[in-house]
Amino acid sequence: MTYTSSWVRDDVALLAETARRFFAAEAAPRRAEWEERRGVDRAFWRKAGELGLLCAGVPEEYGGGGGTVAHDLAVLREQAAALEYGFGNPVHSGIVAHYLAEYGTEEQKRRWLPPMASGEVVAAIAMTEPGTGSDLQSIATRAVRDGGEYVITGAKTFITNGGSCDMALVAASTDPARRARGLSLFLVDASAPGFRRGRVLDKIGQHTADTAELFFDEVRVPAGALLGGAEGQGFVQLMRQLPQERLIIGVIAVAAAEQALAHTVRYVKERRAFGEPLFAMQNTRFELAECATLAHAGRVFADSCVERHLRGELDAATASMAKWWLTEVQCQVIDRCLQLFGGYGYMREYPIARMYADARAQKIYGGANEVMKELIARSL
Repeated sequence: MTYTSSWVRDDVALLAETARRFFAAEAAPRRAEWEERRGVDRAFWRKAGELGLLCAGVPEEYGGGGGTVAHDLAVLREQAAALEYGFGNPVHSGIVAHYLAEYGTEEQKRRWLPPMASGEVVAAIAMTEPGTGSDLQSIATRAVRDGGEYVITGAKTFITNGGSCDMALVAASTDPARRARGLSLFLVDASAPGFRRGRVLDKIGQHTADTAELFFDEVRVPAGALLGGAEGQGFVQLMRQLPQERLIIGVIAVAAAEQALAHTVRYVKERRAFGEPLFAMQNTRFELAECATLAHAGRVFADSCVERHLRGELDAATASMAKWWLTEVQCQVIDRCLQLFGGYGYMREYPIARMYADARAQKIYGGANEVMKELIARSL
């Protein structure tokens, strides 16, 4: 079956091909090392920057590739197809860079975006807290104005790139009495006194990712670290950017499902049981036919969402549909594919086993799927 996403035009396709070769040559051979150290090395980030794979959708005047979100998505899709979940570029380029490009002051853009594009600075976004999960309105981290500075106090958890970030986009309340309307975002330099990293978390999957806890012990940041320069805009900024984050998760989900299907088709055509290839058995063919249909339907839906997003028309409800359903498809397809590997599917030396473990978090981060369904229901 030949199908090409309509948003993957020539320049996007060329960038995708560069990304495909890069991940095959540079990521695959290092995966075992990164899993042991629980993180991707900085040389890899810089090499990705040299090839234009970071901040591809950021304007050239700020060091980026001068493309659109489509260019970022093309890179992230190839990353998922290469089964590399530890490289935190979805957060770095797909999320933080776009907050800066959209809401940052000129000074903030010029300070942070060029080194992010080169890979010299790694960025994280710190929203989730131990007691809040997907409930952003209940964020307990506080930022108190003190003259020309803000003093930030609180804790964050499950932070992608948390173990290595040079800068974190931190959600904190500047006016707790206003709840959501009192939320603000801050660009916090990781070298600031009081910024402290906790442990790199021991997860079920995505072992090459340095997901960590972050602590802010009266961290003093200049008033100029307030994203956009205005208090109380954080929740609005988050709500406007979250559809893109959820779209990214959905696009990654489809790429992972397609890879699981491709790996499994190859395996069952080579593996023999009862004197014939597994593919000769009707149950195998029917399972794969259903998985292929799910993956293709997912791809078409994701592409529709990408096209709408590029036109500025992707609404929150549709992005929530993409996030929950495509991650459900990802997990379902991978689970059914793993079953066809038999006992080998449970061995981590087989890619399908790593896909299975890596996929599960997709239904949780970016807003748990149950929350996505609630957001959709509110729009009906």
